Amino acid sequence: MTSSLHPAWDFAREIRLILLRFVAFAILLANLLLAGNEEGEGARLVVVVSYFIISVAAITTARYIPGRSRLKTLFVVLDALLVALILYGHILTEPVARNHNLTTTSLVVAFILLVHVGLKLDRRLVLVFSTIVLIAWVSMLVITAVRHHNTADAVSRLASLLNQDLGLTVSFGFTSFAIYLFARDHDRTRKEALKADQRRLNLSRFFSPLIVSELQERGEALGLERRNAAIMFVDLRDFTSFAETVPARELASVLAEYRQLVSHTIFGYGGTVDKFIGDGVMAVFGQPRPTEDDADRALACALELVEALNEWRDHGVRNGYRALDAAIGLHFGAVVGGVLDSGCHSEFTVIGDAVNVAQRLETLAKSLDSPLVVSSELLARLRKTVPCAIWFPKNGVSLPGRRLPIDIWYLRRESGVAGTSDPDYDTGRVHTAF
Repeated sequence: MTSSLHPAWDFAREIRLILLRFVAFAILLANLLLAGNEEGEGARLVVVVSYFIISVAAITTARYIPGRSRLKTLFVVLDALLVALILYGHILTEPVARNHNLTTTSLVVAFILLVHVGLKLDRRLVLVFSTIVLIAWVSMLVITAVRHHNTADAVSRLASLLNQDLGLTVSFGFTSFAIYLFARDHDRTRKEALKADQRRLNLSRFFSPLIVSELQERGEALGLERRNAAIMFVDLRDFTSFAETVPARELASVLAEYRQLVSHTIFGYGGTVDKFIGDGVMAVFGQPRPTEDDADRALACALELVEALNEWRDHGVRNGYRALDAAIGLHFGAVVGGVLDSGCHSEFTVIGDAVNVAQRLETLAKSLDSPLVVSSELLARLRKTVPCAIWFPKNGVSLPGRRLPIDIWYLRRESGVAGTSDPDYDTGRVHTAF
């Protein structure tokens, strides 16, 4: 059986199911105390004591050894054998001339334990329990017919077999079959839920919760499409040399903190983490669903990342690490995005010239000693006023691998957003909309 989405719920359900065992135990105990037939009292006592021991063992294993399928199967087999003994145990203790019809107590216990097994929602256990009980039940019917008509011909024995008890056997079989179908459907639903939960977990590493929901709803419909989007690249300077000087565990901790900070900030502005490349992060705003304010959200996210990564760097320096400055490149343009199938692995990604430009701008930010470089194309797409900061323009910048130059605006390191810089910093700075 597949693992549960919530193992704690499984234990709570198991405890509730155990209550059914004690209902059956109470019925057996009442039958032992109130029955007036002394001939079968010994057999009933054995049944009650055996059932109590099995119930205590089931509770103990559910509490201290959960999830053991073999133990669950063992207890189901023991329950089934005990039901068979309860159903027709009096055949072995009473004279042949006695009426060997089923008692109310035996029927109630049989159906209660069938429900108990069915509520485990494991079709294999339902099949094991019902098969053992039905085989024993039919066998007992045959034994009863033979004992009462041991000198009759085969037709008479067959006629005596077709009685009310056989009808109850058939009813038990139909009930078992219905419970089996229910458990099978639940098992399929559970597997699908586990797969969906795993897909959501994988998607949540890259997408904001709203986009995760859309991806799950649309699924394979997310084919490659051409649309406009804002592309962001974030990278750390001198991270390679830093990685060579620190222990692997500390390196993993620093990288995890950095990725978590960047991805959470991106998700907070409705962006998508397209991929992690070492200490580099590629993010997209406008995929898989473009909106009118993609450029505004991308720029606001980049500015917040500048401040957040500066604080993260300073915290690392106070803890004895090398100062790790971040560089961000931001561009807006046409991309082709969607689920890209590469045979054994499919991924949601974007490709195009805009992606290359954003990556070149992030590299340019390092050479300019800037925390953020933004293309004029992205600024032209803004629907709101440009956030107030000390912006520096640079026109006609040539990017490797690109024929046409590009105009950019950038921040100088430690200049920050408005309110954190020196008002007499430098001429040529820009505070307002372009």
